Amino acid sequence: MKRLALDAADIRILSALQQHGQLSKARLAEVCSLSATPCWARLTRLKAAGYIRGYRAEIALGHLADFAQVIMTVSLSRHRKADFDRFEAYINSRDEIIDCIATGGGVDYIMKVISPSLTAFQAFVDDIHAEDLGIDRYMTHFATRQIKSALPNIAKLATARAK
Repeated sequence: MKRLALDAADIRILSALQQHGQLSKARLAEVCSLSATPCWARLTRLKAAGYIRGYRAEIALGHLADFAQVIMTVSLSRHRKADFDRFEAYINSRDEIIDCIATGGGVDYIMKVISPSLTAFQAFVDDIHAEDLGIDRYMTHFATRQIKSALPNIAKLATARAK
């Protein structure tokens, strides 16, 4: 997909949406210091170009229930495309895994797993082993508290890209 040439107003719109979620036409225009019709036209263009993937609410999970958050690193025994595809298809089928990135270097994947208990997490690990996904080794790191959770600074990234 072709990237649009974004200007400062586009960046303000994206930043406002990232910070506040879906806003009314009038409120978005106000936050971005634009008039409503041009602001909405820019938003429509940004959506059509694929810059906005969706809108979400950030839920305070701790208010819902106690849970275990585990960071898990995984290295596969073989590094063929079919091995990666099989592992990634399995990962995408599991609700417990809320974040997974493929990495280069010492490990192949880093995942964030949310589980209702450590017992449930162990059952999840047992399920992974039962699937015979070609895991060579894995490590688990149990989170004890959240220190920082932030969204990327869109304006800073866009400025760096323009240089």
